[in-house]
Amino acid sequence: MDKPLVECVPNFSEGRDRAKIEAIANAIRSIPDVALLDVDPGYDTNRTVYTFVGAPEPVKQAALAAARTAREVIDMKTHHGAHPRIGALDVCPFVPVSGVSMAECVRLSKDFGERLAEEFKVPVFLYESSASRPERQSLAYIRAGEYEGLENKLSDPGWRPDYGPARFDARWGATVTGAREFLIAYNINLNTKDKKLAHDIALSIREAGRSTKDLEGNVVRVPGRLRSVRAIGWYIDAYQCAQVSVNLLDFHETPLYSVFDTVKEEAEARGLYITGSELIGLIPLEAIRACGWYYRKKMGKSPALPDRELVDLAVQTLGLKSVQPFESNKKIVEWAIGRAKPLVSMDLRFFVDTVSSDSPAPGGGSVAALAGALGAALAAMDANLTVGKKGYESVYESLSALGARAQDLKGALLDLVDEDTVAFNGVMEAMRLPKSSDAEKIARGAAIEAAGKYAARVPLRTAERCLEAMQLCEDAIRSGNVNSVTDAASGCTIAHAGLTSALMNVRVNVRTLTDEPFKAAMLRDCEALENQASKVRLEMDAAVSDVFNN
Repeated sequence: MDKPLVECVPNFSEGRDRAKIEAIANAIRSIPDVALLDVDPGYDTNRTVYTFVGAPEPVKQAALAAARTAREVIDMKTHHGAHPRIGALDVCPFVPVSGVSMAECVRLSKDFGERLAEEFKVPVFLYESSASRPERQSLAYIRAGEYEGLENKLSDPGWRPDYGPARFDARWGATVTGAREFLIAYNINLNTKDKKLAHDIALSIREAGRSTKDLEGNVVRVPGRLRSVRAIGWYIDAYQCAQVSVNLLDFHETPLYSVFDTVKEEAEARGLYITGSELIGLIPLEAIRACGWYYRKKMGKSPALPDRELVDLAVQTLGLKSVQPFESNKKIVEWAIGRAKPLVSMDLRFFVDTVSSDSPAPGGGSVAALAGALGAALAAMDANLTVGKKGYESVYESLSALGARAQDLKGALLDLVDEDTVAFNGVMEAMRLPKSSDAEKIARGAAIEAAGKYAARVPLRTAERCLEAMQLCEDAIRSGNVNSVTDAASGCTIAHAGLTSALMNVRVNVRTLTDEPFKAAMLRDCEALENQASKVRLEMDAAVSDVFNN
């Protein structure tokens, strides 16, 4: 099961005073087991978006710590900025990343809101999935009238906050918190300073659309072009241009490239041009990789490229470096977390030298995973050498899909290079546990058994993925570029070697286990994988012969 991981993205109403911005950041950094991934201040918006991740409880404590510092340094009575806001901690969403459900994030947001209201004696509203009533799901609805209209709003019984007093705190204002899906904050630059034109485009693309009058003078709502999109237009003096500012609520329903292309169409219809765009905060790898995939396919080329290349293409096409640097390792959530992968990050020569040393790890299991990754890479290579070539139009879609799967498989196998060594080290750590008393011996035995099972499961997963790499290579031989048949055949062969090596590691790691049913099941899986691999290898040999004999 994935380790519980929650993202928190609080927006504080201070984007100009570096000392205050850093003080809030330091409060977040002070909480153990929380990673502050991004601090994104905006001078004109006078707002800073912080992004941090961690387990649920530490994330909640970090949000409270940041709020306490903001309570000391932000005074809403003197705040002005281009972005709508209702309070010093304007909004504080909790977002499930892995190993955590939306329901758990709802409970987390409610606990945070209750604690904040109790400690600060300020009004707190719940929104999105945590909302107490349907109309309050919308942040824009709650924030209507902004800070300046908050005092009158709180005097209305219909606007009783979910937590805290219905009392206006002039220094703080109010806070909105809740649980939501991943929101992408994205601004598109126009070659004009006219914010009215930018806002007119925003009205055309956002899901809520615009209000207009029919022939009889009745007010009617005209929906916008894009679902799950909220947008406004504004002018940013620091960039000397107007922007269409977008909140993308569900990038699965409306991809980021659709937002960019639709704004481009609307801009050109008004005689305007897009000059670039910017991301505020972080973005999931899936969302930006999809842009690279889309634009690569528009070129008539294979989109089955490594993630880095797809991201680079997306950054270039969307103009994400137009107004400020775009550092992928800091802006993409999965890369910003920076899970350490010491083996696959090594220089190739250093990795081989490390394998050849007197250390027992990395050993055969890690090398097996690397072999499988190379096999998958050669399958992707064959796909990329086929798609877009004359005479292979009929296999464009199938080879594109094959290449994409091969790239995913390559990444999974590279992860297993390090995971196999981690599993081996776990066995060694369990072996070193004390065994002076009967209780210690029992605990040590249980730890060794658990570590041994994990050390067997990892190479079994390696073998399963090596088999799939073999199958992809065999498919590529039959439908791919005839000039790269030997590349795909080499991939199948090396993946087969990885599978054979991985299964050896499974068998050796289950020998000392006491759980006989587990051991028997693992050995049955090994035999089944060997049989399937032998069949694929024979089919591969036949496919190569067919190509050479035609």
